[in-house]
Amino acid sequence: MALAESIEYDKIEVVGQYKAVQVRKKNTIKKDGVEIASNFERYVLNPGILNDKDELVDTDLSKEPAEVKAICDAVWTTDVKNAWKAKLIADKTS
Repeated sequence: MALAESIEYDKIEVVGQYKAVQVRKKNTIKKDGVEIASNFERYVLNPGILNDKDELVDTDLSKEPAEVKAICDAVWTTDVKNAWKAKLIADKTS
């Protein structure tokens, strides 16, 4: 009886004006090569957060898989980050 656990990032979507990256992670347990259990985790990554000086601090992607990092790097252009920063500042003042 061999048990094996695996993680697969099976869905990565880019949504909205500010290019939020939605990630679905599937955790699977197999017994003798046959899936016996699985579950999903979902989370959303945004281009950054504001610090106390209203500067945009980039989201830390160091723990993300390469495919997620590559998508974030591709869609979070300077224009997108500037628009996201302006939105966060506007949200603070409203």
